[in-house]
Amino acid sequence: MAIKPTIYKLTVSLSDLNRNIYDSFGLTIARHPSETIERMAIRMLVYCLNKREKLVFSRGLSNTEEPDMWAHSLNDELELWIDVGEPSPDRVKKVSRMSKEVKIYSFNSKAPTWWQQHEKELTSLDADFYRFQWDQVEALASIIDRGVDLSVTISGDSLFVASELGECELILQRLQSSS
Repeated sequence: MAIKPTIYKLTVSLSDLNRNIYDSFGLTIARHPSETIERMAIRMLVYCLNKREKLVFSRGLSNTEEPDMWAHSLNDELELWIDVGEPSPDRVKKVSRMSKEVKIYSFNSKAPTWWQQHEKELTSLDADFYRFQWDQVEALASIIDRGVDLSVTISGDSLFVASELGECELILQRLQSSS
């Protein structure tokens, strides 16, 4: 019998000073059995960074042909593709032909090595690449629980997250911008 995902029901108060978005919403995230709490926490944060109409979590780890989240237009055109992790250059090249906008958020301790090894290939692609620092990701994961209320404030490259379990700040490093 397959292990079922763990469901997180979060309440998020978002203040995105960069995009003038101030919103409170419920966010239900299914954490895949093979997914770490750190990766799931980054998916939540990336959702906040990109919050827009029609942005949804896909089947992600359960279906390798889908991103972690995406947004489609009203006529079902792929507007935004978001991967969390360190995808292969071939995957990024393929999806950059399919979607109007592609964003990759790397986050784990191997991220600097991944970027260094593939930088030449990746910078030639029409995609935005970002990186979180691993120690900051671990701090974020420590304040996430299955039913927690979160406050997320985004200003510049700084993301401040607070919950009843603590608070932390993450700095988002832009590796490449397609625009």
